[in-house]
Amino acid sequence: MSTQHHRRPTCRLCGGKRLTEVVKLVPTPPANAFVPASELDREQERFPLDVFFCEDCAHVQLLDVVDPRVLFEHYVYVSGTSPVFVRHFEDYAAFVMERFKPVAGGLVLDIGSNDGTLLSFFQKAGMRVLGIDPAQEISAEATARGIPTICGFFGADKGAEIAAAHGKAEVITANNVFAHIDDLSGVVDGVRGLLSPSGVFVFEVSYLVDVFENTLFDTIYHEHLDYHSVKPLIRFFAAKGMELVEAIRVGSHGGSLRGIAQLKGGPHAVGASVAEAVALEERLGLDRAATLAKFAADIEALGAELNAVLKSLKAAGKRVGAFGAPAKATTLMYHFGIGPELVDFIIDDSPLKQGLYSPGMHIPVVSSADGFAKKPDYLVILAWNFAKAIIDKNAAFRSGGGKFIIPIPKVEVV
Repeated sequence: MSTQHHRRPTCRLCGGKRLTEVVKLVPTPPANAFVPASELDREQERFPLDVFFCEDCAHVQLLDVVDPRVLFEHYVYVSGTSPVFVRHFEDYAAFVMERFKPVAGGLVLDIGSNDGTLLSFFQKAGMRVLGIDPAQEISAEATARGIPTICGFFGADKGAEIAAAHGKAEVITANNVFAHIDDLSGVVDGVRGLLSPSGVFVFEVSYLVDVFENTLFDTIYHEHLDYHSVKPLIRFFAAKGMELVEAIRVGSHGGSLRGIAQLKGGPHAVGASVAEAVALEERLGLDRAATLAKFAADIEALGAELNAVLKSLKAAGKRVGAFGAPAKATTLMYHFGIGPELVDFIIDDSPLKQGLYSPGMHIPVVSSADGFAKKPDYLVILAWNFAKAIIDKNAAFRSGGGKFIIPIPKVEVV
């Protein structure tokens, strides 16, 4: 039995034990476990990627939990390298300021604050800001750039500690991290204790509706323990003395949910978006395990199509690379069996990944300059949620005869 992972026996939201396996993906190493050349001879441990449905509250989740210190303490993803996400966070901060009008100079805490990109926009709007993130190097760099950041994990004890040192928070955010935490109950206990009476907790997560409708199966990896939908979250927050007041769909990561919660009896009325989301989920059948069997079948069909395209190109002597080395690429490449025999290299704009090799498959990650110097005929856009920006930025590649392959939500050669 691995000391770096365990399987929990209960639902993360309601504690129920009636859990049905609905999707079984190929086991992978941690999705961001890029390695240097000196470690290529060492086999990387792989962990199960089995998705379960809770028959009691309809929550969809992984039960196999990899030690978060393995996943996050030396993280290589930073928000600020993506112009798309910088704009998204700028708009996000403006939305919160306009919609909820927090007290000027009040505290904004970001859980999983990464490089502080989101907090920088709240800071510019006149708010006091504080981040908390377990990534040692990234949190230190954020602090050095003027975004004070605690290096660590957030929970009930940490929330009480922050409240004592900084006062109650007007806004607490958790973006692309609320699906990453095994002890969600402890985190929400910390949020409840830290939030001011009129404050809001705003979180963004990949939305199960979009994952299901667009076969976004590669968003399933060990960092993402939960695949949230609104119906189970209403019940979860209510049990924790809070209430969900908005459930807004946003376009990031191929389709996300922006949930907004307040203390029970808080000043904000429950918006129509909550009931509308529940109605949509019920219409799609996402409150039934049987529905997700179709999702599993769609994954296999997509994989067969992409494999056929790549094998045909390699058989014709074409040089194929990839563009983008996001965490989701690890799931896609393992489940579809796409290794160095089909993809020669991966271009990524993050200096933290360049010069390293992809998790498990050990495909080299290079800069744009080095990648295009290899004169590829085709590039698979593994960071498919940024496909338009990547294609627009690299128009010269297409005008020179190169083509991009978009693998999700459907295989396209452009």
